[in-house]
Amino acid sequence: MKKIYIGMSADLLHPGHLNIINEARKLKGEIIVGLLTDKAIASYKRLPYMSFEQRKIIVENVKGVDKVVAQETLDYVPNLRKIKPDYVLHGDDWKKGVQAKTRQRVIEEMKKWGGEVIDIPYTKGISSTQLNNVLKEIGTTPEIRCQRLKRLLESKDLVRILEAHSGLSGLIVENVCVVKNNKKIEFDGIWISSLTQSAAKAKPDIGYLDTSSRLEVINDILDVTTKPIIYDGDNGGPTEHFVFTVKSLERLGVSAVIIEDKKGLKKNSLFGVEVSQTQENKDVFAKKIQAGKQARVGQNFMIIARIESLILKKGINDAIIRAKTYIKAGADAIMIHSCSDTFDEIKEFLKEYNKFKNRKPLVVVPSSYPDIREEELIENGVNMVIYANHLLRSSYPAMVKTAESILKNKRAKEASDKYCMKIKDIINLIPGAK
Repeated sequence: MKKIYIGMSADLLHPGHLNIINEARKLKGEIIVGLLTDKAIASYKRLPYMSFEQRKIIVENVKGVDKVVAQETLDYVPNLRKIKPDYVLHGDDWKKGVQAKTRQRVIEEMKKWGGEVIDIPYTKGISSTQLNNVLKEIGTTPEIRCQRLKRLLESKDLVRILEAHSGLSGLIVENVCVVKNNKKIEFDGIWISSLTQSAAKAKPDIGYLDTSSRLEVINDILDVTTKPIIYDGDNGGPTEHFVFTVKSLERLGVSAVIIEDKKGLKKNSLFGVEVSQTQENKDVFAKKIQAGKQARVGQNFMIIARIESLILKKGINDAIIRAKTYIKAGADAIMIHSCSDTFDEIKEFLKEYNKFKNRKPLVVVPSSYPDIREEELIENGVNMVIYANHLLRSSYPAMVKTAESILKNKRAKEASDKYCMKIKDIINLIPGAK
């Protein structure tokens, strides 16, 4: 019996997919679907809504499909060499864009054993982009949103997070993307910063805002986004309070909380040793992590331990000892922070950290060393980067320019033309405005 191979992601199974399978059935052979893994899909576009296991169950039950195998990469060649199919079928949309090179490699590989590539005319009237937009309008559930961060960490070389401090800035993180080298690049999730939330209310970043007022902003962001949320928990407060924070965040669908190993009145870490800051005893902090883990209802909510040793000039060895202690206590990831203007000391930390047998994902926040490129972060083993305050920092000078322009010109025209988006555009930006 001849073998027919169909590669697909099948996140949003639609008539176009079924049409290709029906065309394959006409060839009277064994139909094998190479189902792209989460990692393969995330290498060139967004993480799929459904996990690989969920998608596999669906495709296995499609009429005509005989077997489903995992396709670990966007490149078909590894699977083709194992299976040696007589035919490969795909929609003819892969003749251009990010998959054009993939198609050419398939053609060249199939020639080695006389196989044939068949391009099926793309099914008209079906738009994956429109389907995705509809799903975004529907929204998500707390459970699905909460587990998404773990899936991203398992599927991507680097998870990219951007700060939001309001519903409107949350929409920016949700929707802004660029296309580079035929790949769609976007932010994977949202950082809820205590610094930017305080600054947005013109309050000092000293832990002044209580959890309830901060959760109000989170609810605004939850209403208009679907991406995972990471909460800046400062030092977590007293352990007895931290367990309630964990329960509240998990119930809302927040994916993770990051807490720092400092005690006393909060001072922003970027001040370094310029201000008085005290690091918590590592064993006391470990017990707080343990209490937070025990407070969880499910297994998807993450507690990330932030190490301040480099901030407080205690050295890499102290940071490594603390990382081991916090991982043993149950931390789901480690954040190493630095106020240096270079990546050097974190790079040295990573040389030791990457040797851990029980290594957990590593998070960095390059606020003080913004010249570091994501490629270098990946090369050194960083798993998540948080751009922690850039939307708020950029909004303030923009508003100042607008205000100054109105004062200078004694009218709004110059400011409207140069600095402002059209009123209609901002109305249309908000879901449900029409």
